[in-house]
Amino acid sequence: MDTNTFELDDYLKRVNYFGVVQPTEDVFVKLHRAQYSKIPFENFDILLGRSISLEPATLFHKLVNKVRGGYCFELNGLFLMVLKAFGFNARALLARVHKSGTPSGREHQISLVSIQGRQWITDVGFGYPNLRAPIPLELDHPTTQDELTFRLSDAGHFGTMLQILKDYQWQDLFSFDLGHVCPADIACGNHFASTHPSSFFTFTRVAALPTDSGASTLFNNTLKRLSTGKVQVHNLPEGQLYIDALKDHFGVELDVGYDELPPIQELDQKEKSCFGL
Repeated sequence: MDTNTFELDDYLKRVNYFGVVQPTEDVFVKLHRAQYSKIPFENFDILLGRSISLEPATLFHKLVNKVRGGYCFELNGLFLMVLKAFGFNARALLARVHKSGTPSGREHQISLVSIQGRQWITDVGFGYPNLRAPIPLELDHPTTQDELTFRLSDAGHFGTMLQILKDYQWQDLFSFDLGHVCPADIACGNHFASTHPSSFFTFTRVAALPTDSGASTLFNNTLKRLSTGKVQVHNLPEGQLYIDALKDHFGVELDVGYDELPPIQELDQKEKSCFGL
């Protein structure tokens, strides 16, 4: 990784990380938590019909310099660049999303990191609920992160499944395998997820950002604030108040007015179930 592509100090400032950065497990966990808590998951550039560039300088400029967020290919793409720049042994993996009950194509990017012979899965781009910290690549070992409990399990021909414990049952989030991923694979996944009319990113407004005690999430005009097991639901009005809410709850400051956003589309029951609606 050419560290001249971006200023690492600017990244650390963006994610509010202080201290020495070395390729250790402790720093790895802290970097994951730092980026996940500061750079929001959001898809508003896709909705505005803007091309999603994964070119390193463009990606860094958007997420760091412009103080915007992005979706998995952007968020995990940035994190992978940063990890490599700091000397971590890391590479991209592609995953299938299973939240609706029907597996998607390989349209989700995560990363595999190896530190002193131990392998980890890291994902800072799945929205909510998602890993608050990396998880060791070890099957059937539940781990609790800020009141959320996850595990990796054998998913047969799908490879390995990340699951979350909800209402005393394990629910599938995404599956992945350890096969080699080349830049063209990522480009294909990014193109489909950001442009194909069947991809919900192209017609659904979403945003998520964790808080110390929960998270703030947006689904179209429904804003949820989760805190210590309690949920507050707000229906956002059209207009400037909607734009203001994006900035206040997610740090997303759009450069367009509300009228330039495409209208909200009604979803079918399968699409709603993917988001727990």
